Parts: sequence; structure tokens; C-alpha cells
Amino acid sequence: MNWKYFLVGVGTGLAGAYAVKEAVSRKDISPEYVLEQAKAAFKKAGPISGSWINMNPENYSRPPIEYKVYRGGISRTLDGALEQFEFVADAASGTILETNKLL
Repeated sequence: MNWKYFLVGVGTGLAGAYAVKEAVSRKDISPEYVLEQAKAAFKKAGPISGSWINMNPENYSRPPIEYKVYRGGISRTLDGALEQFEFVADAASGTILETNKLL
């Protein structure tokens, strides 16, 4: 057996194992967890009457950074008036990147 081919095979195997390990360790946080975190943040300002989240992550760009995100929404009644908010949260960390009050 030629040692050169053996070492190339070992190197290829190690590189493949490392790539698989990295791919497996980069799992997204569940959308349910992200929604619970968003609800907890909004509850600090008052009671919540409804919430939703898109279960499929989507691509989102804030140049120069690209994210995989979940989009969701929160509604609440404040002083008899309905307020609705939309949020964008990072799918990898659960961090809320943006909130917008809907008119």
C-alpha cells in the first residue's frame, strides 16, 4: 500500500468528520422557544392578547450580515386600543433583531 494514498484518505476522513460535526452543531432554536422569549419581552410592557410565529426560517439581510430568521407577531390591548407588533428574531440565537408597530 502506498503511504501517500493512505494519508490522503485519513485527511479526507478527518475533514469530512469535522464538516459533519459543524453542520450538526449549528441547529436552529425552535420557533416555539423564540416566541416564548418574545412574549416574555413584550409582557414587561403589559399583558398580551395574542401571538404568532412563522415556523419556517427565512433569509434576512441587514448589510453586511445575512441571517436566518423567524418572523412573528404580538398583539395586546392597551387602554382599550389594540396594538400589534411584528418582530424578526435570529433563528440561531433567538435574539430579536427588529420590532415594528403595525398601524
